[in-house]
Amino acid sequence: MSARTATGTGGGTGGGTGPEDGAGAAPLAPRARLLPALGAVYRAQLSRARVARIPLLFVATFQSVGIMVLLRGVVSGGDPARSVVSGSAVLVVAFVALNLLAQYFGQLRAGGGLDHYATLPVPPAAVVLGAAAAYASFTLPGTVVTAVVGCLLFQLPMAHLWVLAAVVPLAGAALSGLGAALGLLAPRQELATLGGQLGMSAALLLGVLPAGRMPELIGWARDLLPSTYGVEALARTFAPHPDWPAVVGDLGICAAVGVLSLALATWAYRRAAVR
Repeated sequence: MSARTATGTGGGTGGGTGPEDGAGAAPLAPRARLLPALGAVYRAQLSRARVARIPLLFVATFQSVGIMVLLRGVVSGGDPARSVVSGSAVLVVAFVALNLLAQYFGQLRAGGGLDHYATLPVPPAAVVLGAAAAYASFTLPGTVVTAVVGCLLFQLPMAHLWVLAAVVPLAGAALSGLGAALGLLAPRQELATLGGQLGMSAALLLGVLPAGRMPELIGWARDLLPSTYGVEALARTFAPHPDWPAVVGDLGICAAVGVLSLALATWAYRRAAVR
């Protein structure tokens, strides 16, 4: 049989393309578009997180409030108090979006869960962005509670706490991307858990403690931490006259880091899914 006949391009009135010819394969379903797939993954992950993560969110909030209570004895007010409150609020995001997401993707990779996602006609970016968005948005109640309690402890104004509506998603995107990349790139699940714990510890030490009392070398490390700029943006709003251009600049840097970290996580997902 010639190649011309086998491919159904030879002469004949029917064209040789019907299913009765047995020559052509059935067309695959079209690949899902990014936004509908992202919405589906987000809803699924948010439903899962609502059931499994509420106790952990309580722990994250209680931990941040406890840190502020401990530091209340050594920090009285001013810039150190603003750093403590803003750092503790963003620490809730780091605990859930960085630590827990690193553990989740590490477990997903170790247990073969990535094979399930790889068989679906879903863009890799939708899987990463959907999971990251769910974990980040899940932290908003704990962040608000921590910020309000901190303002009451240190007598800080609460008039500009609406900035949390920008700080939580932007810092959450940066930390979620980093957490997902840690979980996907770690060769073992235990190392993914360790990476998430170390990342959260870095957010604790470098974000909560006042920057003015740190050595210069530690200050450079603080500048490399994605959540730092969310902490700085929130801390500036506690001033009597906030420097809004600086707040917008910090949020812009946080957004840029978030895009880069989510792109890294998407690449890590593609890399892990084909292995």
